[in-house]
Amino acid sequence: MKKATVILVIVALMFSTNLFAQRITDIDGSKDYPLVSRYNASIIEFYKGFEWDSYKIPICKVKQFSDNHFPKTMDIEGKIIRIQYSTKPENTPILIFKNYKEAFIKAGYRILFEGKNDEELGNNPHEFCWYFYGEDGLNLKRFGMAYDPAGTKHAYIVAKTKNNNKNIYVVVYISNFSNATIITQDIIEETLPEIGLVTAKNIDKGIISVGHAVLSGILFETGKSNIKPESNEALKNIADYLKNHSDKKYVIVGHTDNVGDFNSNMTLSEKRAKTVMNELITKYEVNAEQLKAYGVANLSPVTSNSTEKGKAKNRRVEIVEQ
Repeated sequence: MKKATVILVIVALMFSTNLFAQRITDIDGSKDYPLVSRYNASIIEFYKGFEWDSYKIPICKVKQFSDNHFPKTMDIEGKIIRIQYSTKPENTPILIFKNYKEAFIKAGYRILFEGKNDEELGNNPHEFCWYFYGEDGLNLKRFGMAYDPAGTKHAYIVAKTKNNNKNIYVVVYISNFSNATIITQDIIEETLPEIGLVTAKNIDKGIISVGHAVLSGILFETGKSNIKPESNEALKNIADYLKNHSDKKYVIVGHTDNVGDFNSNMTLSEKRAKTVMNELITKYEVNAEQLKAYGVANLSPVTSNSTEKGKAKNRRVEIVEQ
């Protein structure tokens, strides 16, 4: 996997007489994320990692006068690393944004959202920061920070790549105030399921031996029934199997772990099963008469829910022959 290397695009800068009182060295125990190098002449002011947590990524501008301040978000779970850098005010948010974007593109990342200043990000930096990093809204203040990132100018970019069995999301918010530019960088490592992609052979083997099979490779947004694009290959394989067994009928069954309210999990598991069924029918032209869909929440675990690994295995969709 290529490293996104942020380089300084302006060779000579005029130095202000009112320089930010920047640290000389990074804080103890901090380091750059291996796949994303820092912007030149920046210092790590804050560093903290979390082995597992949930994270909402805004992929839209902030919406004024609304209860839903970010109408479009991505819900991700995984390891989270927050790094907050400081640099001199001459390194403006737009300049740093340009460097990050060029580095991401060069390294093969996919840009999920980008925006500069109020026109593209919403009303003003303070509003964007409050509903993203503050106690209200997405409540990402719980991850900590050295400086409140709300400034006078701001830029924001979200990029994604894949490294081994992980989806890597990089969320960068850049803002300035009187005598500094602050770069708040969050890394979310989403570990993909260890089980392999479902194939017609896997389904056939499961149906013959135990009457059902796990439809591995179908991924949903956290807490939602929206299917991620990475699921397309698995869905195609399932559709091919169903078309080759058009004389038989099947039930798509959704399962959850035991986190949260049982009734909510029952609703979610059924929505996910129906989403898979509808996707197979509408996008892959599977005969609707072949399929039904139900959810059973956490009533049929395959392992203990006492560990995150166990919970991940229990969150699944299966196919059952009628």
